[in-house]
Amino acid sequence: MQNMQAALWVVILLVVLALAFDFMNGFHDAANSIATVVSTGVLKPAQAIVFAAFFNVVAIFIFHLSVAATVGKGIVQPGIVDTHVVFGALVGAITWNVITWYYGIPSSSSHALIGGIVGAVIAKAGAGALISAGILKTVVFIFISPLLGFLLGSLMMVLVANIFKRARPSKVDKWFRNLQLVSAGAYSLGHGGNDAQKTIGIIWMLLVATGYVSATDAAPPTWTIVSCYLAIGIGTLFGGWRIVKTMGQKITKLKPVGGFCAETGGAITLFLATGLGIPVSTTHTITGAIVGVGSTQRASAVRWGVAANIVWAWILTIPASAFVAAIAYWFSMQIF
Repeated sequence: MQNMQAALWVVILLVVLALAFDFMNGFHDAANSIATVVSTGVLKPAQAIVFAAFFNVVAIFIFHLSVAATVGKGIVQPGIVDTHVVFGALVGAITWNVITWYYGIPSSSSHALIGGIVGAVIAKAGAGALISAGILKTVVFIFISPLLGFLLGSLMMVLVANIFKRARPSKVDKWFRNLQLVSAGAYSLGHGGNDAQKTIGIIWMLLVATGYVSATDAAPPTWTIVSCYLAIGIGTLFGGWRIVKTMGQKITKLKPVGGFCAETGGAITLFLATGLGIPVSTTHTITGAIVGVGSTQRASAVRWGVAANIVWAWILTIPASAFVAAIAYWFSMQIF
């Protein structure tokens, strides 16, 4: 009985740690949803974070749990996950998020979590315990999501420029200040829908591994879904301002029309990926869209040095978080 109570407390603590990661995901990735709308002056920072947090949570009613299913059941072979693996994965992801937030680098919370899972699983059972198809589609979309964001953002910008080429700039600016509220809301929906589900997936993975939920269940418990969406929304309310500055000002200068095009291109990418059940990086997506918008003006409008530093962070995210997760897994084995 005492052992069962101890095991229950470990599960509760890991759920709390997962929700802390989810909160940090919202905090770290708030820039993805609000940087463009703040940098263009359409909304004040305090207004923007409340706006984004609201749509992060509303996404619970829009999207199916396809991304949660990929994370919870499509990355690791059945029977491998235990409390030590989940602890290692979460510590690896949280550590990388803290480091990149401190330095204002818009890295991917999503890929930090995937890297954490990979590192902890390899430390326990080797690479053969991973499901290659799930890992492959996640890795492939590291490249596809920013490229698709870039393509859609730049195409939107070219299309809008041609449609409104005879309109007065002041009138265009006024129209797109209103339209940017729509695009920012859509992007925040996509952000909440894709990112909250990653934490749902790892809690689902934990509950299956510890026997609190059956592996044959089609969905995790409702409390898991609600708590994860609320946690990411609350995290967004606290906004990671260091990263907002990088995303909204350092990559390229945006006007409302550019912000609208970047957010719309990014939102389409996120809706598509979430529908396909692919855990993509909202950070990669909006960065690619912003660069795409900037490049349609002229190549020199993009600060390529800043963009290159961001790409290096993307490349390092999975291996770095995997390395920390492997150490955390070993540490967990010693103390639990």
